[in-house]
Amino acid sequence: MKIAIFHNFMDNIGGAEIVALTLARELNADIYTTNIDFKKIKKMGFNVNKIKIHSIGKVPINAPFKQQFALYKFKKLNLKNKYDFYIIAGDWAISGAVNNKPNLWYVHSSIKEIWNLKNYIKKTFVPTWKKPLFDLWVKYNQYFNKKYVQHIKKIICNSKNTQKRVWKYLKKKAIVINPPIEIAKLKYKKPKNYWLSVNRLLNTKRVEMQIKAFSKLKNEKLIIIGSYEKSKHFKKYVHHIKKIKLENIKILSWVNQKKLIDLYANCKGFITTAKDEDFGITVVEAMASGKPVIACNEGGYKETIINKKTGILIDKINQNKLFETIKKMSKELKNTKNQEKYKKACQNQAKKFDVKIFIKKIKKEIN
Repeated sequence: MKIAIFHNFMDNIGGAEIVALTLARELNADIYTTNIDFKKIKKMGFNVNKIKIHSIGKVPINAPFKQQFALYKFKKLNLKNKYDFYIIAGDWAISGAVNNKPNLWYVHSSIKEIWNLKNYIKKTFVPTWKKPLFDLWVKYNQYFNKKYVQHIKKIICNSKNTQKRVWKYLKKKAIVINPPIEIAKLKYKKPKNYWLSVNRLLNTKRVEMQIKAFSKLKNEKLIIIGSYEKSKHFKKYVHHIKKIKLENIKILSWVNQKKLIDLYANCKGFITTAKDEDFGITVVEAMASGKPVIACNEGGYKETIINKKTGILIDKINQNKLFETIKKMSKELKNTKNQEKYKKACQNQAKKFDVKIFIKKIKKEIN
């Protein structure tokens, strides 16, 4: 069976892009996208010579033009008779379902800017004079999002959290298949004196909260792995983060897979503060490395972290609560028995999300 995968962009490689690349590798499928950065794809451990990635044309780097041009280009894409099946693996690629069937949509997230986080984004980041324009943009895209989803034959979500949003906003039923984690590649090593955080450097990841918490933890170190795009809103946030960063915090961007695996293996624990995260692949990667996780009690984290067993979930998180939790767990992790206890519980939990389980379930749905 010949399969094509549609994904918005391949120039900033995060969790969603890794899922699309994994699908392409395991199903021997072709990827259709817009902007591509082969160097970043290679850094994440994928063989760019074996995965066929086609660009349907470049799009601007700044929002909202980047998203709108991608939506337009996928709407015009017609690959009839070239493939037997189509997987829509990106939210702004959903318009590709209009001319390409049979298909399924693997939903990483309802489009946050127009659905679940629209009010938060409008209030926090949109200048006053732009708010009416933002409202119009939201309504326009909500209309077309509902229109294009009618062309989808089957919907699969990455979490129960995303499944609920698909029903709430689009009134569509979906099944849950959690994203793939390459458990065999991740390993445990004796903890060194640093915490790890892996995220896109976006406002909604609330990385500044982590930095403010560590400003009170002078004896603790934090390494932030932060990928970001060249667009204005990414650059603005990155500038802010680097400006408030302290000596006990290190920010690294675009590390390769080998280094990332080593950083997971050697950290004492993992920290994440993303607002209403869809699923959170990095959390499972940390647990697969035998390391406990401190996270906000929101979104997909509630589905992956077993509270007080594989980590700590913080209700109504803020910098003070985060500070207190890190301080408490740091003391706990000084005991070797506690390290072993977390290691066993975390690795057992992570096995549930192995890539082999994911591919088996996806193949079943395609068939």
